[in-house]
Amino acid sequence: MAADHRPEQARMERLGLGIGWRSEIDLTVERLAGVEFVEVIAENIRPTSLPTSLRVLRERGLPVIPHGVSLGVGGAEPPSAATLAHLAACAQALDAPLVSEHLAFVRAGGVEAGHLLPVPRTRDALKVVAQNVRQAQDALPVPLALENVAAIFGWPEDELTDGQFLGELVELTGVHLLIDVANLYTNQVNLGLPAVQALDDLPLSQLAYVHVAGGEEHGGVWHDTHTASVPEPVLDILAALCARTDPPGVLLEWDDHYPSDDALAAELSRIRAATTRPPT
Repeated sequence: MAADHRPEQARMERLGLGIGWRSEIDLTVERLAGVEFVEVIAENIRPTSLPTSLRVLRERGLPVIPHGVSLGVGGAEPPSAATLAHLAACAQALDAPLVSEHLAFVRAGGVEAGHLLPVPRTRDALKVVAQNVRQAQDALPVPLALENVAAIFGWPEDELTDGQFLGELVELTGVHLLIDVANLYTNQVNLGLPAVQALDDLPLSQLAYVHVAGGEEHGGVWHDTHTASVPEPVLDILAALCARTDPPGVLLEWDDHYPSDDALAAELSRIRAATTRPPT
């Protein structure tokens, strides 16, 4: 039987500084100094045949968090039982402290969007999302953390801010939060939503960990590509978050065009420094 993760939940365990594990940089992740936990895309692994590198990291005592990208708790349809079973199996195989996913709309009527789309921030949508989150929590052996997504558009019927929506969702379900400060920056650039104000709206007491990543600007639109150095404004948002709370973990995402070991180590050093500097 799955554990009850509904209110009230205890604070998450300390994770430290982390990096997203990808098969292309598996040996790099193993030898990077200062890495204290990793995150792996759940859809990219088989629980019954874990990559050797992940087993090495687990044997060293590093927490490994399965991070899902296809559950779609933001849709009108209930989350897939098969996807939930896979996430649960990943958590058990990795002895993970939690599972993370996205507060996103990804499919409708059997058609995949191919992208993590924002959920309409309405009270009707909130009721549906809360029901989907409870179903996911009941199916998982560990706590669930949901990530705020980057957007290039907003729904015209939005009634709540991202922070308000997440805050009410936490009250209804006790779900933990994975706050992506790069996504907050993306929404600030693309939609004019002030990132620091969003931090003030968020229930940071439910913070599980934080994502940090770089992106690229094209034609005035910021794209959260995870393929570049973290821009200073994103680190400024991270510093502002850390001035409000001590996050259990902060993790660098890098998904393509991988740089050298030294460059990744330098990015981790910049992130670590930002967690202790005064906000601008």
